[in-house]
Amino acid sequence: MKAWVLHDIGKITLDEVSVPQPAAGEVLLKVHAAGICGSDIPRIYDTGAHSMPLIPGHEFAGEVVGVGAEVKDAWIGKRVGVFPLIPCRECRPCSERRYEMCRSYSYLGSRRDGGFAEYVAVPEWNLIELADNVAYEEAAMSEPMAVAVHAIRRVQPETSDTVVVCGLGTIGELIVMFLIDMGIKNILVVGNKDFQRQSALKMGICADNFCDSRNTDVKKWIMERTGGYGADVVFECVGNRTTVEQAVDVAAPAGRVCMVGNPHSDMEFARDIYWKILRHQLVVTGTWNSAYYGSDAADSERDDWHYVQKRLAGGAVHPAELITHRYGIDELEKGFEIMHGKTEDYVKLMMKL
Repeated sequence: MKAWVLHDIGKITLDEVSVPQPAAGEVLLKVHAAGICGSDIPRIYDTGAHSMPLIPGHEFAGEVVGVGAEVKDAWIGKRVGVFPLIPCRECRPCSERRYEMCRSYSYLGSRRDGGFAEYVAVPEWNLIELADNVAYEEAAMSEPMAVAVHAIRRVQPETSDTVVVCGLGTIGELIVMFLIDMGIKNILVVGNKDFQRQSALKMGICADNFCDSRNTDVKKWIMERTGGYGADVVFECVGNRTTVEQAVDVAAPAGRVCMVGNPHSDMEFARDIYWKILRHQLVVTGTWNSAYYGSDAADSERDDWHYVQKRLAGGAVHPAELITHRYGIDELEKGFEIMHGKTEDYVKLMMKL
């Protein structure tokens, strides 16, 4: 089969490799769509993966075409999305079914071969069956959608809250999409690109609620729109010191701040910002990954993935609107290079087979 193989930092090539054989408890998945995540780019060009050679790609969906021992043949032909984290099932978070915080996890696309290939072996437990009306490219966005939902659930915004989303990459835009779907009315968004403004307006954000941080004092803008009080909930989706401090600085007394963006550098709080956390009794929380409880959906109310699938199947959210680039497997390197060099505007880049 064809697969994009990361051999070393900065060295990724399209190779002919053997089709994987599913082990006991695994299936063989024919990949139909795979998204490029922002975290794939430093993995490819800057830091490398945990072990190499490795096939990256953790946002993918496809069709089950084979099964290993201990897996029922009934899976064959099923259209599925894939939760990429493989828990150890032995640590304390796993014993509490908080698998996203597993202390010794494996991970499709970063610790074992992932979805930038024609086929991939996946544990049965990690499969989530798709509704007939959910397209593969939508299903391949299940992972970032679940990450967005998980962040929202960390701070539980209410319909009467003023909510700020700072940073409009894929996760930021998906947070906006789900906030709107959840009935949050007063959403203020902060971006720094013209196409981000267009995307926010298309989702239903009014023009007055978009702040272009390139030419606007963000704190002043938010305070003007909150009567000087600040925002009840702030999502920081950038990950640099300036925007992290800003997120705390614009929060209202007793506000909630959710740190979403992966850090670009070390973080420090200025003394006055730290005082604000204390004196305003802010809740500052982090979020990572998403909650998933297995294909049986036994805890579907707490399960971000099954929530996402319900919203997709019901037509409540339309993540494909965020796909700006589509490539066949032979062309996927163009997507890597665009994201690495930021040579074009983009939100989600997708491989389709």
